[in-house]
Amino acid sequence: MCGRFAFYSPAEATAALFGAAGAVDFTPRYNIAPTQDIAAVRIGDKNQRELVAFRWGLVPFWAKDPAIGNRMINARAETVAEKPSFRAAYKRRRCLILADGFYEWCKVEGGKTPFYISTASAQPFAFAGLWEHWHDKETDAELQTATIITTAANEFMTPLHHRMPVILEPGTADSWLDGDNELLDFAAEFTPRLRAWPVQKTVNSPRNEGEELLEPAGDAVNG
Repeated sequence: MCGRFAFYSPAEATAALFGAAGAVDFTPRYNIAPTQDIAAVRIGDKNQRELVAFRWGLVPFWAKDPAIGNRMINARAETVAEKPSFRAAYKRRRCLILADGFYEWCKVEGGKTPFYISTASAQPFAFAGLWEHWHDKETDAELQTATIITTAANEFMTPLHHRMPVILEPGTADSWLDGDNELLDFAAEFTPRLRAWPVQKTVNSPRNEGEELLEPAGDAVNG
């Protein structure tokens, strides 16, 4: 599961690391929640990589009600190729969702503690993602939405959560974006070294925003 993440690095510069161009205004965000706008790289109409904005929560092109996207924030790597909601996008509409880190809630005695996870290098990265275009023929409304691919947790993530997003760096992203199906089977091999630290529970509410959400509330763990 990946239900909250942060992206505060300059969007255009980060997209350029993944071979994409484009000018989209993204405000630095430290607590991105489902149904909100996210920054992503996709292959555009001219077969060139471009920086775009999607709404987080994939709405299949055949959906009658866009509210279905509220339940489609993640797609499991193990089943994404067969699930009706994702299989068309898996074949033809892959993307890279830009991020600096993400949150997971670790079960501890007395409740759950939020942890912030980023790369050990502190560099921005991308989640493997899928995108869709939805059009309502009755109202002419249109949406472009996306979902994050998740996989079984690796050794580092297992103490925090049993699932994790598929994490890609510029050197490993091409295989996913260009259609290499093998990547998901070996996601753990491509995952960069990670680090994590507990943060305050103010991040629990998507209404809270700001750099202070990343401040450590305990010791960091390095992978």
